[in-house]
Amino acid sequence: MKRVLAVVLLGFGITAGAVMANVDDEIRARIQPIGEVCLQGEECGEAAAATETASSGPRSGSEVYDAVCMACHTTGAAGAPVIGDSAAWAPRIDQGMETLFSHSLNGFNAMPAKGGCASCPDEEITAAVEHMVAESQ
Repeated sequence: MKRVLAVVLLGFGITAGAVMANVDDEIRARIQPIGEVCLQGEECGEAAAATETASSGPRSGSEVYDAVCMACHTTGAAGAPVIGDSAAWAPRIDQGMETLFSHSLNGFNAMPAKGGCASCPDEEITAAVEHMVAESQ
């Protein structure tokens, strides 16, 4: 009886150890770093970083709209005119494109400067405004 109990307990111990090792491996896989920090001047993947940051040029207005503007301009959040709503856009369009560009770049009412995309170049923001105006006339 003692032998059977010892074998059973040994089996539980081995199984529990295997399960714990498996759980530990899963945790390590979930929390492993997804990248590395490489400071300028260090030799840690400079060629890869240069390739990743190379751009094919500015994004189109519709791409910027989809990435930045859509959240507010499809729902009307915080009073944003909904794209395609010509009645909401008409008085804004009547102010002229320069005013719309200025508002989009510098912020206006509840909209932050550049719609909150501080890293977006001005030309991408103005392309997004042109896209929304074209879709809303």
